[in-house]
Amino acid sequence: MSDPDQDSAFEDTSLELGSSSVTTSQEDLPKISLLIHTMSTSDPHCETSSTLSFETNGQGRSLMDPLSASQPECEITTSFLSFSMSSSSPASRETLQVPRPKTHLTASFLSISMADPSSESKDLFSAQRLAPHRSTCVSFPNQVQKRLQAFNLSQKQLVRIKDSMQEAMRKGLKSPVQGVGALPMLPTYVCALPDSTERGHFLGLELSSTHVDVALLHLSGEEKQKARLKTQSFPIPAEVFKNKLFEFLAQCLARFLDDLGTSEKYFPLGFSFPFHCDHTSLNKCKLVKWTKDFYHPGVMGEDLGQLLQTSLTEHCKNYCIEVLAVLNDTVGVMMSCACEQEPCEIGLIIGDGTNCCYMEQVENIAGMENKVGRMCINTEWGSYGQIGELDDVLTEYDQLADKESYNPGICRYEKLVGCLYLCETIRAILATLSEKGELFSGVLAPSLLTKGILKFQDILDIMDEKVGLAKTKNFLTRQGLVPSNQDCFFVQHICQIVFTRSANLCAAGLAAIITHIRTSKHKSTLNISVAVSGAMYRGQTQYREIVQQTLKTLIPECTVNFVAAEGGVTGVALVAAAALRLRSRQEQVAGILAPLRLSTGVLEKIQNQMRQEMEKGLSKETHNIACVRMLPTFVRHLPDGSERGDFLALDLGGTNFRVLMVQVKSPEEGGVRIINEIYTISSEVAQSTDVQLFDHIVRCIMEFQAKHGMQDRTLPLGFTFSFPCNQLSLDKGILLRWTKGFKALGCVGKDVVQLLREAVKRQEHFDLNVVAIVNDTVGTMMSCAHTDPKCEIGLIIGTGCNACYMEEMRNVGTLDGEEGRMCINMEWGAFGDDGCLEHIMTSYDKKIDATSINPGQQRFEKLISGMYLGEIVRHILMDLASRKILFQGQQSSVLKTKDFFPTRLLTTIENGNQGLQELCAALEERGLTTSLEEAQLVKEVCHTVSIRGANVCAAGLAAVVDKIRENRQLEKLKVTVGVDGTVYKMHAHFARQLQQTVALLAPKCEVKFLLSEDGSGKGAALIAAVASLKEAQLPT
Repeated sequence: MSDPDQDSAFEDTSLELGSSSVTTSQEDLPKISLLIHTMSTSDPHCETSSTLSFETNGQGRSLMDPLSASQPECEITTSFLSFSMSSSSPASRETLQVPRPKTHLTASFLSISMADPSSESKDLFSAQRLAPHRSTCVSFPNQVQKRLQAFNLSQKQLVRIKDSMQEAMRKGLKSPVQGVGALPMLPTYVCALPDSTERGHFLGLELSSTHVDVALLHLSGEEKQKARLKTQSFPIPAEVFKNKLFEFLAQCLARFLDDLGTSEKYFPLGFSFPFHCDHTSLNKCKLVKWTKDFYHPGVMGEDLGQLLQTSLTEHCKNYCIEVLAVLNDTVGVMMSCACEQEPCEIGLIIGDGTNCCYMEQVENIAGMENKVGRMCINTEWGSYGQIGELDDVLTEYDQLADKESYNPGICRYEKLVGCLYLCETIRAILATLSEKGELFSGVLAPSLLTKGILKFQDILDIMDEKVGLAKTKNFLTRQGLVPSNQDCFFVQHICQIVFTRSANLCAAGLAAIITHIRTSKHKSTLNISVAVSGAMYRGQTQYREIVQQTLKTLIPECTVNFVAAEGGVTGVALVAAAALRLRSRQEQVAGILAPLRLSTGVLEKIQNQMRQEMEKGLSKETHNIACVRMLPTFVRHLPDGSERGDFLALDLGGTNFRVLMVQVKSPEEGGVRIINEIYTISSEVAQSTDVQLFDHIVRCIMEFQAKHGMQDRTLPLGFTFSFPCNQLSLDKGILLRWTKGFKALGCVGKDVVQLLREAVKRQEHFDLNVVAIVNDTVGTMMSCAHTDPKCEIGLIIGTGCNACYMEEMRNVGTLDGEEGRMCINMEWGAFGDDGCLEHIMTSYDKKIDATSINPGQQRFEKLISGMYLGEIVRHILMDLASRKILFQGQQSSVLKTKDFFPTRLLTTIENGNQGLQELCAALEERGLTTSLEEAQLVKEVCHTVSIRGANVCAAGLAAVVDKIRENRQLEKLKVTVGVDGTVYKMHAHFARQLQQTVALLAPKCEVKFLLSEDGSGKGAALIAAVASLKEAQLPT
């Protein structure tokens, strides 16, 4: 939790200190000391004494002259003499003016001292320059130096803290319940950054310790977004925190809008609430604990968004204000810089307390249902150190300050960094050293024992570059002390070392977060922007210099740019704007994708329709009009393990085909051994003629046999032919139609085995023994059955989609005989060609069908297979772009190119192997520039299309397993499905969704899925082996 001071903007300027460094080779230098006594003209009793010391280089030249430098062996730092006047009006101060009567004169004096660069006590991470009016070499007594030495952190300590915090972050992300040593890492549900298309009026409401800030942000929605902002601040009366907090907030908003006289009535609102909260959505969170002595009854454990919404409804009746976001103040700071040219990915507050947030990949956050995109994480890093990670840097003074805090023992890191606790630590040092007689001549002022007496502004005054020494003396005098100049120098130095330690620790924490982001993005270097706010960071420009210098040392591979936050109230208004845009977009996208998200009822209807089509295809009377042809394969037996011998297999199922030699041996002899070669069928050959196509195939078989020394052998060959055929016997199949881009003339209606045999005859001195033609689905089933005897179903989900299963012969009406079983090639890709699936066909499906090479055919396959899934995604993306939901409405020409979005890209995206950054890069390589938010939407589209494909496939498979169960009159069926195909193999979500949906739709069937090993090749050879074995067993 943190509480930033938002009164002024951070200026990104280089630090110019009023000191100059010169060098000398002299070891012993003359020293001149002047005592200057100052008396006030308005108060004769007010007088001070100061010592002014000069050193010379022994050659008569003043060290104020940089030309007097000689060879560098030690370093001299000079601070300059300055005077300032203060009269009754602070505005009348002028430098180096002669005082007038009744005017107080304050003088700060020159300090020149020599510092040895080799000094072991020198802080490695200090800014290396001290502001004017600070002693550059404060000579503490040895015992005091030892006590304060612990504030000077080494590089080794800072690296350890960085690594330890990074580990605490990892633990916090890994578990939704905070474990030992884990940072809270709270999800904020802020997932969208403004993209300049937001339009309208948006309210921001920010609660702080003393006031409430309200802002009205008007966004034009233009390409070069220009925001108009109106703000107002309301002080919080003391009684408000007792029982009327949310009522007061609502009244502030009503008063603000009434004063503006706006005609607008609807206002989305973002609310910044700077306390530890647990979110369940962007606008729903519960307060975990109050901090910093804040308390309001009836809030702990309640939904803050609802509390505010209820008060708004009651007290802002003239307006419709909707709470869209409840945020931590740190998130508001980050979001206030979201419209920068390079949006900030980190928000940092260093004020009374400290906190940091950053954008994290959702897939890295435990407990998130949606694993796509990025989300802002509120680290609550102030709680770091709970299990002793900071014990080696804690001093006795830190422990004193902690003991007096409202929450002893917790928020260790915040107490070492935040300015509220920095003041208390310095006070503890001053009180302890006074009590021990090492400061203020042993006088312990009672005020130094009073908590809160030292304010952060006092620290800034003490460290002031112009009049710091005088400010120090004035502050100490007000505490009832009579400090010497040496006391003042000591106090300045104490403030400096505590201040420097805070900056170094802050840098170590920030380095941990930046390193985590870099490694998550798999980058060797990183350029990142950090939005910063808070009094600590703004109050002293030296703080920024120390943080930056330490970051360069700890993470030299990263370039960190700090951006001054305009204010958290602007940020929360921008979050509300982005949330409204995101909600509007999600509603549009949900409407577009709704037809692809099929309910269980719809899937059950598809299952029943598939069952009806199966019965129609098996019946002799209706077979010729059935869409699902249910073709007999004449495969009557599954492998039983007794098959032996060498067999050839030819696998033709697409633009690549294979020739295989399969050796089937006993398990003891090594089982099945396969040798294969892959050959290509060009599109010209695939769409030529029967002679050209089959001559090409035969030449490839001859080449294979020659390569492997098989020219003189004639082996039984199983021919895997993955196109719809009416099989009349085991070695005779009539091609019904081409699919998958094939269109060779003279093949449809002919026996493809005969076409192959005729091509063999056209070659001299060559012969083949084709014993079986099989579908690839049947081959897959046979391959898996060789491993699992319960495998009675084959399923292919690749370029195409099909299934087969073992049917009872009594149910096969197209063949004679009732004994035994036969494998039925369903050719279910044509399911729906009669229009029975029209109720699930979207406009995208219809466009794809109309532009395909086989319009009106294979309608079921076009919902599932890899040949069409990517095209469905492309058409949806085109529609989203036309509606200005994607790509800022720009319809790229590449997006209009067929097959621009291949299914393999969809599979890669769905498997989660690519983060959003990588997806953006992949799309950009294809000529499509995409933002992270758009990449997330592309992922959602891919997921929806994939899940629909898996679900409709599962509905068809559920019909098959239920039919097998009913055929055998079983209460419970255990069956294995042999599966092959790139979509099933490569797409993890598809396989899982398929299995889950089958279990849902066929609860009486226990279905096991077995991935096929070379089913279309090995399976074809096994069919040839079974056929050869059965033929050998026939009586002669």
